[in-house]
Amino acid sequence: MRVAILSGTVYGTAEDVARHAASLLGSAGFETWHDPRGQLDQVLAFDPQALLVVTSTTGMGELPDTFVGLYSEIRDRFPAWSGLPGGVIALGDSSYGDTFCAAGELIRELYQELGIREVQPMLRLDGSETVDQETDAQPWLAAFAEALRS
Repeated sequence: MRVAILSGTVYGTAEDVARHAASLLGSAGFETWHDPRGQLDQVLAFDPQALLVVTSTTGMGELPDTFVGLYSEIRDRFPAWSGLPGGVIALGDSSYGDTFCAAGELIRELYQELGIREVQPMLRLDGSETVDQETDAQPWLAAFAEALRS
């Protein structure tokens, strides 16, 4: 199965988690694609059979600048991804209250619009409680891989 991993980051942590996800999913037998500066045409050329978005949250709950272009392009072009399995890993800081991992919620809304089905609940990684978000994501990623096989 081909899994496209899209990422948006502010300080690089979400990109690190996305690279780690690509490595773990690759080791689990999935073909992965991840380019933190990728464009929609590249994603479409990969012809994904599943999607994983890893994004941090910035400002008042917005997507990082590194992801806004791709996100907008997906919304504008509305690729035929209805029925694809997907997952979201959201990074944030719980001290921001209501906007904690809000960018992940924006991705979940996009999934609903596109008809992408989340195969497990969004993972929320709290930067105020952990220093190794790559390791913290591993159990979720293992469960995500298992859900993709089901």
